[in-house]
Amino acid sequence: MLVDGFSTSRGTLGRLSVLAAAVLACLVISAPAPARGSCGSVETARPKKRVNAGGRAPLAIGDSVMLLAVPNLSRIGYRVNARGCRLWFEGMDAIRHYKRGGRLPHLVVVGLGADWVITRANVRSALHLVGPRRVLGLVVPRESGGGTSNDARVVRRAYHAHRKRIMLLDWARFSRGHREWFQPDGLHLTYSGASAYTKLLGKALPYSGAGMFPRGARFPR
Repeated sequence: MLVDGFSTSRGTLGRLSVLAAAVLACLVISAPAPARGSCGSVETARPKKRVNAGGRAPLAIGDSVMLLAVPNLSRIGYRVNARGCRLWFEGMDAIRHYKRGGRLPHLVVVGLGADWVITRANVRSALHLVGPRRVLGLVVPRESGGGTSNDARVVRRAYHAHRKRIMLLDWARFSRGHREWFQPDGLHLTYSGASAYTKLLGKALPYSGAGMFPRGARFPR
């Protein structure tokens, strides 16, 4: 089945298929050089709730961490696009796909970093891609085992440098101390973790309308 130009499994397979994809991605990521073809297809979902009257639904772009939260994010109003093993440039390609089709919304949330490093150049490329009239939401990633790395520092510093355009969604801080939210690898989500992840990304929704900018907003505060 094709949705928004990407291959995806049918929603009628239910949440178990998404969990299986997340577990598969977890196993693949542990390998030093994963085969891209074994990372699963792109999972997409259309918003089931309108949060931006008269405008486009906010877009969430993610990797294997986001997979289990895809249905939840759809329910609160996001258009979602996630894939296991997704690298930063692949996430930017997904954003570019919507932009070329004239469907890039005011709010674009990026939850990447599970599969490679995040650099300052990466963040600059995302800002350039979404443009100065849109809001970029950045999820601060956890690392395997539950810790943080330089990726988290890069994302937080980018927020401080671009407080008007970047909204910080500090998943590493928000999830600290909640082992029950994660699979044994400390990275991929359980069902309760997917609910918590969705709650955090929901904090960005008030900025989904044109002309709304965060101006220093970050969650948790």
